[in-house]
Amino acid sequence: MVDVTYDGADALEMGLSTDYDLVVLDLMLPHTDGVEVCRRLRAEGKDTRILMLTARDTVEDRVLGLESGADDYLVKPFSFAELIARVKALSRRQIQAQPEQQLSYGDLVLDLERHEARRGDQAIELTAKEFQLLEYLMRNAGRVLTRTQILDHVWGYNFDSFSNVVDIYVHYLRNKIDREFPEPMIRTVRGVGYTLKAG
Repeated sequence: MVDVTYDGADALEMGLSTDYDLVVLDLMLPHTDGVEVCRRLRAEGKDTRILMLTARDTVEDRVLGLESGADDYLVKPFSFAELIARVKALSRRQIQAQPEQQLSYGDLVLDLERHEARRGDQAIELTAKEFQLLEYLMRNAGRVLTRTQILDHVWGYNFDSFSNVVDIYVHYLRNKIDREFPEPMIRTVRGVGYTLKAG
């Protein structure tokens, strides 16, 4: 079953009241734009896969769309075949059950239910995408993760021409979880990628 609306306010109401398998969301919607709809859905705890459609293709616009909580980003004009391929790819990604309530590594703690992060006694405010990135690093602590792996697991696709988004968000994370502490945890493995390592 597929529901369709051309109004952002209606899209938000539908998204909050119905558990959809996937949402195809246009950025330019009347009354409430796609970015705000996406942000509100994520703020309310909705983990539905979201594919954002937009005519805007600058790096800043892509960061805005992804940071709002979108899982993938498709720039107009696009072929119908590519749209279907993206929808299928997102549909294959199963949301893994997370029985644990929090992740811990060294003095870093990530509360998965409250969506809170803490290092030692200090609370750390993270955006939705920063939280996802840190969670992936913590679940693979000690392993070196390539940029491609991070893109695939955190953003859900491999977009080589936009791969610097990983470096941008690692920089954001470092400023929040390493800058005020004597021992950095996010390490760069030159020519390979990143790893989370304590001590």
